[in-house]
Amino acid sequence: MDNRELFSKAADHAASFRDRVAEGPQRARKDYAAALADFSEDLPEGSAPMASVLDDLVAKAEPALHAMTGPRFFGWVIGGSHPMGVAADFLTSAWGQNSGNHTVAPAASAVEAVTSRWLLTLLGLPPSCSIGFVTGATVANFTCLAAARGEVLARAGWDADALGLFGAPPISVLIGDDAHTTVFSALQFLGLGHDRVIRIATDDQGRIEPEAFAEAITEVEGPCIAVLQAGQINTGHCDDFARLIPMAKSKGAWVHVDGAFGLWAQTSARRRHLTGGVEFADSWATDGHKWLQTPYDCGYAIVRNELAHRRAMTIAASYLPLAREGERDPSHYVPELSRRARGFSTWAMIRHLGRSGIEALVDRCCDSAETIATALASEPGIAIGNSVVLNQAIVRFGTDLPAEPADALTTATIAELQRVGRVFAGGATWRGRQVMRLSVCNYQTDMAEAERAAEAIISAYRAVRRG
Repeated sequence: MDNRELFSKAADHAASFRDRVAEGPQRARKDYAAALADFSEDLPEGSAPMASVLDDLVAKAEPALHAMTGPRFFGWVIGGSHPMGVAADFLTSAWGQNSGNHTVAPAASAVEAVTSRWLLTLLGLPPSCSIGFVTGATVANFTCLAAARGEVLARAGWDADALGLFGAPPISVLIGDDAHTTVFSALQFLGLGHDRVIRIATDDQGRIEPEAFAEAITEVEGPCIAVLQAGQINTGHCDDFARLIPMAKSKGAWVHVDGAFGLWAQTSARRRHLTGGVEFADSWATDGHKWLQTPYDCGYAIVRNELAHRRAMTIAASYLPLAREGERDPSHYVPELSRRARGFSTWAMIRHLGRSGIEALVDRCCDSAETIATALASEPGIAIGNSVVLNQAIVRFGTDLPAEPADALTTATIAELQRVGRVFAGGATWRGRQVMRLSVCNYQTDMAEAERAAEAIISAYRAVRRG
C-alpha cells in the first residue's frame, strides 16, 4: 500500500466518523475497562500490513470514543475540532516538521509569527506581546507564570533562571478561591506551591471580591504575582479586571490572567464588556482547541514583556542556529524544543473563519447556552445556579426537595442523560452541592441543537423523577 492509498483510507475513516457523530450517541459506547480489554494483546513479534493495522485501530478505538466533536457534547469546555483545522493538522502530521527552531522549520516558524499578530488583534491585546504555541492552557499558565516568577524576582535583584529559588526572596501569590486547578498545578511545578498562596474570597459567581483583594494586596511586601480569571470553569464569569489590575499594579505585582476560554469574549462586541480592562494585565493563557476549534493540542502563552518571556523559556545549545535580527525562534517562547507545529491549524482556522466568523461562533455558543438554560429553568424543580453570561451553565435538579435528596436526584439525572446519550453532560460540586455542568463550545451547536439538548435533559429529569 502506497502513501496515497494509506492516507486516503485514513481520511475515509475520519470522514465516516464525522458524518455519524451528530446523530449518534454523544457518549462512548464502551468504557475504559472494555477499551483496555479490546487493545490488550502480547507484543507483536512481526510486522502487519498497514491497511489492516489502520482498520484494527479504528475498530478498537471508535466504540470507546466520546463524541467530543458532536453538537450536543457539553461535558467539558471542549471545542469541536473543526474540519478546516483537522485538515491542516493532517498536513502538519504528514509534513513532519519539528518546529523547535526557525532554521530547522522555516514555514512552521513563519506561520507562528504571522498568526501571533492575528491572535493579538483578535483578542484585543497589545501588539508588542510575544506568544508561545503550547499544548493548552495548562502549559500556557505554566509558561506565563515562569516569566512572572523570573521577572518579579529580577526586580528584587535575584536571577531565578540562573540560581533557582534557593535563597530567593519569597513571592506572594494572590489567587481567587475559584481559580482553575491547572493554575494551582502550574504554581506547584514552578516551586511556588499550590497551597502556599493567598486565597481571595469570591462571590456567588466565582469572581474575586474586589474588597477582599484590596485588603490582601495592602499587606503584600516584595515580589508579587496576582492571578485573575477570564471565564470561571463552572459559571463562565470573569474577574473585574478594571478594578483589580490597578490595585495589583500599585504594589508592583505581575498580573496573570487564566483565560482558557473566557478571554475569547474579547472577540465579541456583545460580550467584550465582560473582560473590560483585561488588556492591562502582564500575561494571558488561553486555548485554541476550545473556541477557535483547532484540534488538540493547541494553546497560547501570551506575555507583554517579551524579554521576561524569552528569559524564562529560551533553549540554547551550540548545535542550534542563532536567530538573526528580525527572526523569531519558536524555542524562545515555550518549554519544549521538539514539538508539533501548532501554528498551521491556528492559521488555517483564523484564515477560514476570519474575525467575523470567530465572533459569530462565540456568540452562537453563548446564545445556545442561554437558550438551554432558559428552557430548563421553565421546568418545575430545575434551577440554573449561575447567571449565564458566556457558554457555561450549572443546573440543579429537584430544587423543591431538601438538599441531600436534590443532590441524589441531580446525580441520577446526569447518569440517565449519559445512558440515553442524546446529550453528554457531566457533574461537579458547586458551593457544596451537586450540579450538572453544561459547557457549550462547539461550532455546530446552534439554536436547533440547543432546543434538542434542553428537551433531552428535561426528558431525563422527568424519567428519574417518575422513578
